[in-house]
Amino acid sequence: MLVSSTPTTAATKTTSVHFIDVGQGDSSYIKTANGDDIIIDGGNKDGSDVVAYLKKQKVKDIEVMVATHPDADHIGGLDEVLKAFKVKSVYAPKISHTTIAYKEFLTAVKKEGVKIKTASKGVKVSLKGVSATFVAPVKSYSKSDLNNWSAVLRLVHGKKSFLFTGDAEFKSETDMIASKQTLQSTVLKVGHHGAKTSTSSAFVKAVKPQYAVISVGARNNYGHPTKDVLNRLKSAKIYRTDQKGSIVFTTNGSSMSVKTQR
Repeated sequence: MLVSSTPTTAATKTTSVHFIDVGQGDSSYIKTANGDDIIIDGGNKDGSDVVAYLKKQKVKDIEVMVATHPDADHIGGLDEVLKAFKVKSVYAPKISHTTIAYKEFLTAVKKEGVKIKTASKGVKVSLKGVSATFVAPVKSYSKSDLNNWSAVLRLVHGKKSFLFTGDAEFKSETDMIASKQTLQSTVLKVGHHGAKTSTSSAFVKAVKPQYAVISVGARNNYGHPTKDVLNRLKSAKIYRTDQKGSIVFTTNGSSMSVKTQR
């Protein structure tokens, strides 16, 4: 069972990162050591599962929302999150799309009365107690290349770090490596649900993750995660939402604990 690992007494000391089981999609929720709430992506078109999860975690408002890229399995539920909670700032890469999911997201952001801040390499999110910096997109890609536009956030608490890659593929990974930024992270949210066009050997070598989390739907039609990616991640301990349900990492900056729903 999933137990909330941040009772109020420890709220000032630990950061917890929740990889929410949204089936074939992506949604991560972070409660920082300072008590700030961050949501990265909101799963598929029906965001009610993400909203319910956040309410269960006693979320009152959201300091930072990140929409990694316009794909429906990432931003589909964010409009419902925006309707359910006060959201103070929204970050997204500078790429638009014509899908209904993307339009609904933009409409919801407008209603909330916030302006979307551009997520790109070097942009820092101002938070106390943790550091959060976008390491991608490093450059502009073609309009048809939505995955490589993915906003990639690196979050650091003490000696522990997390890398949230959206659906970034080889091209973006190569640019991140070439840009000489620090990519090393304790936990890697594996790009594109374990598709073989993401998580290159060079990228795994640069990130050196101890843990790899794959957000993926059981028996999905894409064959995710692929054997290639599982092989490339052999040196990390792999957690998958299709096997474990929602996965929660809690760290005080020096040690890390992991809880899974099943």
